[in-house]
Amino acid sequence: MSGLFITIEGTDGSGKTTQIKLLQKYLEEKGFNVVCTREPGGTPISEKIREIIIDKNNDEMTDMTEALLYAAARAQHTEEVILPSLKEGSVVISDRFTDSSVVYQGFARSMGERLIKNINKYAVGDLEPDITFLLKLKPEDGLSRKRKQAELDRLEAEKFSFHQRVYDGYVRLSKRCKNRIKVIDALKPVEEVHLEIKEGINELLEKNGI
Repeated sequence: MSGLFITIEGTDGSGKTTQIKLLQKYLEEKGFNVVCTREPGGTPISEKIREIIIDKNNDEMTDMTEALLYAAARAQHTEEVILPSLKEGSVVISDRFTDSSVVYQGFARSMGERLIKNINKYAVGDLEPDITFLLKLKPEDGLSRKRKQAELDRLEAEKFSFHQRVYDGYVRLSKRCKNRIKVIDALKPVEEVHLEIKEGINELLEKNGI
């Protein structure tokens, strides 16, 4: 597998979409073929699953159903988009990956990290990002941003305590995975965040002799 797999994680409203666009432009200017995608989603099937997950009318969805739907969308996404792109030598940038499930379902839904990792093992095998950028933003700041942008979806509309557990989960996970997860203060100006991401990418490229 000759490509690079980059993921961007963070609480809702942390600016992931903006940073992905800037990173895509930066890498394309360096001559890389870049594939940008998202989770849940990234393929027609996965996007349909996404609609089910975020639909506010599905308020009776159980935690296990939610976790399995995420894994199902991820399995399709991995086989149809991520792995083929990596095999072709492309740089794949994904808005969320398995870390999100560990945090949202494992920690925030209290399902347990081991269970969620086991479920996703079937979905993605041994696939893991080469580097992950966590845009760290406290839930009160993220929700304030989201409410200004659009109507909240099913997960965004959860109680504040849920979003606090998500934030705490990301902090916990990042401390355990320091070699892979690079934490960036999402309250910094957009260009400063982008600069830190570029520095992390350049270190990765140098490390891999690219």
